[in-house]
Amino acid sequence: MTTSNTKVGHEFVEFIPDNLEPATVYISLKYKTMVHLCPCGCGNKVVTPLSPTGWNVRFDGRTISIYPSIGSWNLPCESHYWITHGQVEWSERWSTRRIKAGFERDQRIKREYYGEIPARKAGRSDAARDDDGEAKAGTTCKPWWDRLKRRP
Repeated sequence: MTTSNTKVGHEFVEFIPDNLEPATVYISLKYKTMVHLCPCGCGNKVVTPLSPTGWNVRFDGRTISIYPSIGSWNLPCESHYWITHGQVEWSERWSTRRIKAGFERDQRIKREYYGEIPARKAGRSDAARDDDGEAKAGTTCKPWWDRLKRRP
């Protein structure tokens, strides 16, 4: 895996092309998806769907930033990185236990958002986790949508 930061470009497209160029994120707003080749160099395609409970993209007129981080846990490389202002910023590797906890959390957030299960009360949602998925003592995180409500 590459550890140095890499610049990435972007292309807004209607349809994702069959042949992807390295270091380019293809963004289809119409189909709410982004696709790029893994920046580690393994050549695998990384698909990040845009959704209220998944990834989002910010465009500042020149570069893109994607949030949250991209964890390619289903790929052999298991790359984990952020794309911020057109730069790949490598992040720490996650343990199998932390990956599983992250998948479970993401599924719960989706079910809550779409009304399939009642939303957890603020303060009881995800506690900050260590590398093994265990809650760190004395930490709680409120859902991202609660943090947005309080912004001026």
